[in-house]
Amino acid sequence: MPKNVPVVEKILSANDQLARENRLAIDAAGVFSINVMASPGAGKTSLIEQTVRALTGKLRVGMINGDIATSLDADRAAAAGAAAVQINTGGDCHLDAVMLHDALPRLDLRSLDLLIVENVGNLVCPASFALGTHKNVLVASIPEGDDKPYKYPGMYRGVEAVVINKIDLLPYVTFRMDYFRQGIEVLNPGVAQFALSCSTGEGLGGWLDWLTAQVRKR
Repeated sequence: MPKNVPVVEKILSANDQLARENRLAIDAAGVFSINVMASPGAGKTSLIEQTVRALTGKLRVGMINGDIATSLDADRAAAAGAAAVQINTGGDCHLDAVMLHDALPRLDLRSLDLLIVENVGNLVCPASFALGTHKNVLVASIPEGDDKPYKYPGMYRGVEAVVINKIDLLPYVTFRMDYFRQGIEVLNPGVAQFALSCSTGEGLGGWLDWLTAQVRKR
């Protein structure tokens, strides 16, 4: 066995333990939480903006953004109406349970119904690190191509919902929706899927209904 394998296993085990502690804290506050993952430019922040705006007056939303640098995305979520906290990873390509553990006390969780965690834009590393959120959501986008479930199976296996963003670009981009959905279904049978456009608003209703229903179950 390679020498670095036990080290990796130890790191992941410690992360999972802290993720469980994060979940306990989130549950104690009565909040529903999601971990939103995607490649750079897929539209994570745009989806969060539209979600926060649509749910204003219906649900109290908080957001924790993870990014390598800047607070641009957290600022956008705050402008949309969310209580927002920024995590700068300093170069790390993903959030982990330690980072979320440090960020949670910066929000008044008991004043929230929904906590949205925006992970670092990456289709590899975030899939390996549990945070303690209730659901993992992947945002894919039409310009990325229809082969992504086949190229990044680990990411597509580990989520409870897939948002297919930028469907307004379908007339202009070669994208086989049936091929894309088939790849998802093989890896993650029955996973919730939402095809939408954050730019036009088309399809957002299904995503919002699903998310609201998850919150109400809490």
